[in-house]
Amino acid sequence: MTLLSQLRDVPARLRNEARQVPTRDIDEAEVEVESTAHAAAGVTAVAVAMRRAIGQMGLRRTASTLTRLNQVDGFDCQGCAWPDPAPGHRHAAEFCENGAKAVAEEATRQVLDREFFATHSVEDLAGRTEFWLGKQGRITEPMVLRPGATHYTPISWDDAYATIAGHLQRLDHPDQATFYTSGKTSNEAAFVYQLFARSLGTNNLPDCSNMCHESSGSALVDTIGIGKGSVSLEDIHQAKLLLVVGQNPGTNHPRMLSALEEAKSRGARIISVNPLEEAGLVRFKNPQNAKGLTVGTALADLHLPIRLNGDLAFFQAVGALLVEWDAVDHDFLEQYTTGYDAYVEHVADLDWDKVEASTGLTREQVTEAARMIAESPATITCWAMGITQHHNAVGTIKEIVNVALLQGNIGKPGAGVCPVRGHSNVQGDRTMGIWERVPDHFLDAIRDEFGFEPPREHGLDTVGSIQALRDGKIRVFFGMGGNFVGAAPDTGATEAAMRNAALTVHVSTKLNRSHVVHGGEALILPALGRSEKDLTGGRVQRVTVEDSMSAVHASRGPLDPPSEHVRSEVDIVCSLALATLGEDSPVPWAAFREDYTEIRRRIARVVPGCASYDEKVDEPGGFVLPHPPRDNRVFETPSGRAVITTTPIDVLDVPRGRFLLQTMRSHDQFNTTIYGLDDRYRGVKGGRRVVFVNPDDLRDLGLAEGDLIDLVSEWRDGVERYARSFRVVPYDQPRGCVAAYYPEANPLVPLDSTADKSNQPVYKSIVVRLDRPGEGEGHSDSHGSPDQDSGSHRDDQPHHLS
Repeated sequence: MTLLSQLRDVPARLRNEARQVPTRDIDEAEVEVESTAHAAAGVTAVAVAMRRAIGQMGLRRTASTLTRLNQVDGFDCQGCAWPDPAPGHRHAAEFCENGAKAVAEEATRQVLDREFFATHSVEDLAGRTEFWLGKQGRITEPMVLRPGATHYTPISWDDAYATIAGHLQRLDHPDQATFYTSGKTSNEAAFVYQLFARSLGTNNLPDCSNMCHESSGSALVDTIGIGKGSVSLEDIHQAKLLLVVGQNPGTNHPRMLSALEEAKSRGARIISVNPLEEAGLVRFKNPQNAKGLTVGTALADLHLPIRLNGDLAFFQAVGALLVEWDAVDHDFLEQYTTGYDAYVEHVADLDWDKVEASTGLTREQVTEAARMIAESPATITCWAMGITQHHNAVGTIKEIVNVALLQGNIGKPGAGVCPVRGHSNVQGDRTMGIWERVPDHFLDAIRDEFGFEPPREHGLDTVGSIQALRDGKIRVFFGMGGNFVGAAPDTGATEAAMRNAALTVHVSTKLNRSHVVHGGEALILPALGRSEKDLTGGRVQRVTVEDSMSAVHASRGPLDPPSEHVRSEVDIVCSLALATLGEDSPVPWAAFREDYTEIRRRIARVVPGCASYDEKVDEPGGFVLPHPPRDNRVFETPSGRAVITTTPIDVLDVPRGRFLLQTMRSHDQFNTTIYGLDDRYRGVKGGRRVVFVNPDDLRDLGLAEGDLIDLVSEWRDGVERYARSFRVVPYDQPRGCVAAYYPEANPLVPLDSTADKSNQPVYKSIVVRLDRPGEGEGHSDSHGSPDQDSGSHRDDQPHHLS
């Protein structure tokens, strides 16, 4: 039975309901709280996916997209970066519920024309939520907000390029511009984008990695010599033990559940380490098989409800026990590592009181997990932003690597370290040079290939760019995709900084918060989506992407664009480069725009590991980039060996009456894109301003389910940051820990609260208090953004106990 025929079987009631695309804003008073789910996916996921897809795309459009999604001759999902099975091993429906939602959001039939912008002022749009903005449809032509204007108005592409070029050419120095990149940008677009910035003379290339996995890259480069994970999809299948740490694959990487199910079928065991027990790791009902329609597969053999910020202590304790039990690979340690003796001396003095205080786990719980690790001949540790967004994130990931190295679990089948990326091509963008601190050998290759000297001074990352905007040091902000304002920390500070720019430009498919928080002049440039045909240069173009496991493959969209005025990201960058730098530039921008093959030929000569790039992506399923530790146990560190490190355990001490808050996604969103208002796995329906609190903590606070509170964060700068009117939801998690959705909780994340070394914002261990409405001293706007002038100073700030 074809997917189209299956779709025809969707009940008419569901199709009619689906066509009612919500365009009203959220009424948080309608939120309902039900029991939490104990399984993920199943028939419900199929029904929800089809309802959303048909509702936004229609029946035939749904069939023509979803049958091509993640297929060898199709297009890559806009959602997570989980790898695809090998050619010949893919299902006809090679996508998950949230992948279908991502396609539906992009390929919606609803469009925004100039009449919409004429009807809605920027002030009106600024009063709307991300949910409402995103549901208005695809942007169909370039729009400009002139200085002092109240509405966006249409602008021709040539005039848009001229406007941007004029601003860039009037800068006193190229470093007064910053060029942000979303992780959905293709490899070809990313390569020409970084080339344009460096041709202009700046390395200010912040990207979404700065907010999600920068800590992973920093730690992995220091320890194994490359900032990427060391496993393949087949390794996941072959592993004997998998640790899933600080990650919720059921919502954020649902196709990972199929891989975990495959591993379980081969005898693997799974440990879940997370403050919340998430439905996807309890049981997976795979809609691709009969068992998934009934009982499903139990996944986690052990769940450890760790306290926020306790993962470093947990992995160090595990390592100490492996050493104590002599459950280590001495041959591997002697041949491939350095630092083992210092590590043994360090963990010999392990303070178990600190371990228990930091993790919230008993010694028996930690020992049980360590026994499972000791007994496993091949172990993989997977992690996501529950690990990377803490002050000690880099140290924590180094401890994860330590445990892997102790047992020789790098460079052997079924073993390794696996940071799981969220954006679909965030890893590829970094490979293509989207990095403010790209190494000199990459810059040398650009110089030798194109005949100009790129800037050598390191540029600004995301936090640095916001600070520079705030301080008037950046005049032009250019965003290639994404929703910078919505994703960034400290919403009030970020919005004030963006309004300080002379020009803000966003290459986008749909409206988001960044379009209404603008500089003196603002542009929206509508881009093709991943699901659409790219006919730039009068020919069908393809692009390439890289997944979380270093596999590179082609992507070709099947749909017609929503308007003749929508252009590809490559076209936009190359046309802007021509307008700014002129035809005398040593970079062949016109040739790149005409034929993306020319870009791939230059990628082959500039980017390490990409020799014969265009030819390799012609192969079904593409190719895998080299990874020396995985491939040959070669570690490109200064010593030529993998580095075992030592890091002290610091217990995050939280003042009495305060809590540690983590921000997280609901099941109905992808990053800042809100698909809908239900989080059915956690039992929330019809709203988003909720805060999950341990029932015993609620009792001690005198609060009950459904009460409204204000979240107030406290930081050493003395400013209290507010997020107003959150409904309390009792939820099983460690005492002293609370959780809320982003971007609603982003105003609480101080801009200067970042991870050591990686400078990644700390979204996962924010010290907050829960105030009844009216108890706080400051005030917030309708989006929960704090008034930065209304903070009060306090003496009871959090600190680390050494």
